[in-house]
Amino acid sequence: MPDTFDRSRWYRIARRTLAIAVTLLAISIAARAWFLHWQPDRARYPLRGIDVSHHQGAIDWNAVARDDVAFAYLKASEGGDHRDRRYAQNQRDARAAGVPVGAYHFFTFCRTGAEQAANFLAAAPAGADALPPAVDLEFGGNCGRRPDAASMRAELDAFLAPVEAAHAKPALLYVTPEFFDAYRDALPPRPLWRRSILHAPDSRAAWALWQYHNRARVAGIDGPVDLNVFEGDAAAFARWRAAAR
Repeated sequence: MPDTFDRSRWYRIARRTLAIAVTLLAISIAARAWFLHWQPDRARYPLRGIDVSHHQGAIDWNAVARDDVAFAYLKASEGGDHRDRRYAQNQRDARAAGVPVGAYHFFTFCRTGAEQAANFLAAAPAGADALPPAVDLEFGGNCGRRPDAASMRAELDAFLAPVEAAHAKPALLYVTPEFFDAYRDALPPRPLWRRSILHAPDSRAAWALWQYHNRARVAGIDGPVDLNVFEGDAAAFARWRAAAR
């Protein structure tokens, strides 16, 4: 049989395929670099902060402080009995490095607000120079229950009352878009810490902190970390930090 294989045509197809693959790889690399380094306008939001838990492992807080980090929120507790095993160390080391810190609690629907407040206060006793306490309100990682708005508010109020009395500051409510959509009208009037990755939070509610990244890199931390900005300048941050109820 005659040889009908067109070698030159095969080479053209192969070169075209390779060129497309290289282009797609370059686009992917560029997109990843853009994603990892994206940040809001730093002239508008000059104060950048992080939030961490034991998932970040051991942290070099001196390196963190040198890498344009103005504040940090540390996970202290979750539910009625879980406490973050790195909270105490992170708190000591961050303070020693000069990074203002606050504690946050992951709120679960499967324990009472009073139980959770007792757990949080045992894990993170009030400190005069601490940032306002924060409560993490989201569906991800929570238990299977989805209470109605009135029940959620009642338990959240039962958490906030003793926590705010101990800290003498209004708490900060961290809300994901899904949680905010579900319970927006039931939330108590408190400063919000809104999650909105890679774009500004919508205009439905003002915010104090904006979590804008969840896979960023910061010196002193091995692996990805969340990034946040404060809505205001250094003077506004100082006032917010010191605000009493």
